[in-house]
Amino acid sequence: MIDVKELLYEICEDKRVYEDGIDLIESDILDSYVFIELFSRLEDEGIILHPTQIDRSKLRTVQGIEELITS
Repeated sequence: MIDVKELLYEICEDKRVYEDGIDLIESDILDSYVFIELFSRLEDEGIILHPTQIDRSKLRTVQGIEELITS
């Protein structure tokens, strides 16, 4: 299983990703660069997510992203 918090920290180097329930979009952690890099790294791991076909509200939290990659 991919550690989403670690992956996000590697991409954006913002320790707030470790805070439970933090809204990644409201806090400006998940900006367009991080979004693209996240999807690219997940694809490198064999996880293909189509941004136009997912519930964007799932991208607001680490838990939501974890749900997306496990479904």
